[in-house]
Amino acid sequence: MPRAASLISREVLPFAASLLALALAALLIDAVLHHFDQVWVGRWLGIPGVVLILSSFAYSLRKRKITTTGNPLSLLHRHERMAWAGLLLVLVHAGIHFNAVLAWLAVAAMLINIASGLTGKYLLARARTRLVDARSRLAAEGLDAAAIDERLFRDSLTYDLVKKWRVVHVPITLAFSVLATAHLVATAMFWDWQ
Repeated sequence: MPRAASLISREVLPFAASLLALALAALLIDAVLHHFDQVWVGRWLGIPGVVLILSSFAYSLRKRKITTTGNPLSLLHRHERMAWAGLLLVLVHAGIHFNAVLAWLAVAAMLINIASGLTGKYLLARARTRLVDARSRLAAEGLDAAAIDERLFRDSLTYDLVKKWRVVHVPITLAFSVLATAHLVATAMFWDWQ
């Protein structure tokens, strides 16, 4: 029987491809806006994008028991959908204009934040399940613990690395919040209100 595909090819590469697809979707929408000379639309997409991202924090409040309203599982699904939609809108808002360092720092922090959040959602749960299943299958084939550990060494290392996702996700959420707020304040201060 051929060796099962490694955890990297089963989980990590599809995850990276999904992030790439999101980036390409944002670039495509931005290109369409530029093609039809509707760039001004992208300028305003940051507002609903931020509103969607902020609204998605209801899950975080429920998870940390700050509020008791709502079903945690449905709030998690809403958190994921709203954060993705908000991210897409903010990416289109940012476009490919490199004239504002603060705005791009906020976008970079947001991308790292989304990537770390997706790590928790997609990779950790699947990796844990597949590692347990692989151990059970190999044990059923009669392999001893040492042989199983040797066979699953790369998958175990990958799983251990993925388990550390919160170390990045929580502080980068704070960094994104500070940078996004600074961008909004700077925009309000320097906006041509006339």
